[in-house]
Amino acid sequence: MTGWVAVLWALEAVDTASGHALDTFGVSPRQVGELRDVVPAAFVHFGFDHLAANSVPLLVLGFLAALSGVRRSLAVVLVIVLVGGLGVWLTAPTHSTTGGASGVVFGLFGYLLVRGFVDRRAGDIVIGVLVAVVYGSLLWGVLPTAAGVSWQGHLFGLLGGVGAAFALRRTRAGAEGERQGA
Repeated sequence: MTGWVAVLWALEAVDTASGHALDTFGVSPRQVGELRDVVPAAFVHFGFDHLAANSVPLLVLGFLAALSGVRRSLAVVLVIVLVGGLGVWLTAPTHSTTGGASGVVFGLFGYLLVRGFVDRRAGDIVIGVLVAVVYGSLLWGVLPTAAGVSWQGHLFGLLGGVGAAFALRRTRAGAEGERQGA
């Protein structure tokens, strides 16, 4: 996650130096050609303030998600980016452009909240509860309360994270054998 956040900061520096040329990689809704921007949109931000707001939660939540394995956490992020980006593409207001890693932040939040319950692992349930206590106020971000903020990206990112917890759940070895009875 540290590497990813460093890349985000480098990209925003390039974006600023180029007169915001990278902002075109944000998602504009319901234009077929914009589907190619679903993934890059998670990497572009509309200013350093926007990026700074995403950096710390991305580092913390990304680190916690990576505790279950780097490959699994990369798969989780990919699901979040795709679900979040496609949700924005389908539902964002016409003539808007959406970008930034906040959908990933919300997705990691949702993933961590439910992962322990889905995987039936006590340690992950504790992590989920701690994440809820520290970052629970994030949930307000899925409501359309602030102009210029993509609640759609937040909502679909959250749904992508929850979906990833189910899609990538771990089965306990021998769990089916334990449930068999006479």
